[in-house]
Amino acid sequence: MREILHIQGGQCGNQIGSKFWEVICNEHGVDPTGRYQSDGAADLQLERINVYYNEASGGRYVPRAVLMDLEPGTMDSIRSGPYGQIFRPDNFVFGQSGAGNNWAKGHYTEGAELIDSRLKTVTVFKVCHSLGGGTGSGMGTLLISKIREEYPDRMMLTFSVFPSPKVSDTVVEPYNATLSVHQLVENADECMEMFRRVSEQFTAMFRRKAFLHWYTGEGMDEMEFTEAESNMNDLVAEYQQYQDATADEEGEYEEEEEGDEIYEN
Repeated sequence: MREILHIQGGQCGNQIGSKFWEVICNEHGVDPTGRYQSDGAADLQLERINVYYNEASGGRYVPRAVLMDLEPGTMDSIRSGPYGQIFRPDNFVFGQSGAGNNWAKGHYTEGAELIDSRLKTVTVFKVCHSLGGGTGSGMGTLLISKIREEYPDRMMLTFSVFPSPKVSDTVVEPYNATLSVHQLVENADECMEMFRRVSEQFTAMFRRKAFLHWYTGEGMDEMEFTEAESNMNDLVAEYQQYQDATADEEGEYEEEEEGDEIYEN
């Protein structure tokens, strides 16, 4: 039976992941203590419970999950939440300093130290994270990259939350999102993004080199920004070609149908 390891990183990824586990526990009849509570559908609920859970001693079910953040506050909130006690202590991986909404901190410095210490526990993979902050974007894509190197034959599925086009928590969200998409395109098997909007926001900031020192100060090279921007634009252009080709084919098909109707009349 297929087993999935669920990974959630950063504040956004952990908030979404917490709701995910509430839903999964409800579907499988697992209560907040990890014990199965039958509601008359035992066969169906237990048939695939091992996809997301490990069975521990005492008949408890423990989520097969890694919860990561570069600061402890998010982990404290989950522990005090309705399903906080269902996780084992070693499900939680966190630092003390935070990423400060800086992709470079999550990918190269604080995040890299945390990833290197825990990657050996990871086997199979689904990642829930955001692309606008520092931890979910920087450390999240670093984790995905390392998993791809270690397990090139495994599927990598991401649930990637993009920054809002209207409301922004931090001014450098376009940088963080585009640098993340560059990594996702290389390493993820499936991700849903709004490439064009993020690319335009990134370009507007990068042309002015706005806040670039936040990233170069963490050891990044400016060429990484140029490469990420180029890859994003190439991807947008490629998708546009497919979209145009599909539209042309649909137009030809409609014309053929109209011609058939005229001929029949």
